[in-house]
Amino acid sequence: MFINIGEDCIVWSKEIIAIINIKDMKDSSPLLIEFFSHHEEKVIDLSNGLGKSMVITQDKIFLSPLSTLTLKRRQIEIS
Repeated sequence: MFINIGEDCIVWSKEIIAIINIKDMKDSSPLLIEFFSHHEEKVIDLSNGLGKSMVITQDKIFLSPLSTLTLKRRQIEIS
């Protein structure tokens, strides 16, 4: 399955490690914030600074303008 994560960017759902609400991230564990700061070179901002969710894959971190609920609904099954 694929997920359209915004701005015509599509990723394999099996490559996704986590989808995190950015608002929740700011109030969450310092370890998550530290992880993000140590991997800034892998970040691709699809949201132009208005990210609602963070999609972590095996080799990239996407900042998506879409909410986590919208991303869940956007799963596309390819047969």
